[in-house]
Amino acid sequence: MTPRAWAAFGAVSVLWGIPYYFIKVVVDDGVPPLFLAWARVVLAAVLLLALAWRAGVLPSLRGHGRFIALYAILEIAIPFPLIGEGERHVSSSLTAILIAAVPLFVALLAIRFDPSERVTGRRLVGLLVGLLGVVALVGIDVAGERDELLGAGAVLLAALGYAAGPMLLNTKLKGLDMRAIMGASLLVAAVVLTPFALADPPASTPPTEAFLSIVVLAVLCTGAAFMLFGILIAEVGPSRASVITYVAPIVALALGVLALDERPGPGSFVGLVLIVAGSWLATRGRKAVAAAEPAPVEPPREPTYG
Repeated sequence: MTPRAWAAFGAVSVLWGIPYYFIKVVVDDGVPPLFLAWARVVLAAVLLLALAWRAGVLPSLRGHGRFIALYAILEIAIPFPLIGEGERHVSSSLTAILIAAVPLFVALLAIRFDPSERVTGRRLVGLLVGLLGVVALVGIDVAGERDELLGAGAVLLAALGYAAGPMLLNTKLKGLDMRAIMGASLLVAAVVLTPFALADPPASTPPTEAFLSIVVLAVLCTGAAFMLFGILIAEVGPSRASVITYVAPIVALALGVLALDERPGPGSFVGLVLIVAGSWLATRGRKAVAAAEPAPVEPPREPTYG
């Protein structure tokens, strides 16, 4: 690992660990999750489309429109609002830990959609350990609380989308420029989310902290994180780069405790250990993957956009 690689790794680990904090700030300030997702996506789309246009890579997307649209829905348009809705009812740290289950969903989906990636032996053990972590987290920390269970369910559905999107990316959009793919995908997601955002705008003008949080989510946690992740992959390859998936939840947990005064229960710590350990075992030895929040990856990929 070169100093450049370590710098990129540290930056992306932070940038994909902090979205859950800023999402929590925005939704707690009364901004509807759909409107938040739309605002974040629009700003990020402008940024990445400008970069892709300047690089002259947008023409490479010709003929791939329907797959880009499907990817945008699976990876952005559905997960982003679900995470915002989930954080109305659960803490940012619990959300990040649940999102860490993405590699487990990748392993599960691979059973049906990628027979060459059958989960056996150590990887099967990892899958079971990780699923046990999800059960422990939900069963201990949110058991009996209907709203929290619904919130956790929304986050897990978002994690499923984060797992499905990269598998589509790897099979139908492989080899295309990432700036072009992500810029176009964000544009599609913005179009899809626009009528929902117009139907459910904020009841009042959000405070300054909400505006600033949306800008951070769009510019840093989406646009800048994606560009830095590309640098990291070029430096160390996607396999080592995917370790971010296991570091980001720890960043989110620490930020939730320090900045939001969250007090994770015992289930959060047990769940975090089991999910991270299970994800590592379930993906160990598989083809290298790249993970992102919302970011493109190759199976077994482990995305993390928050």
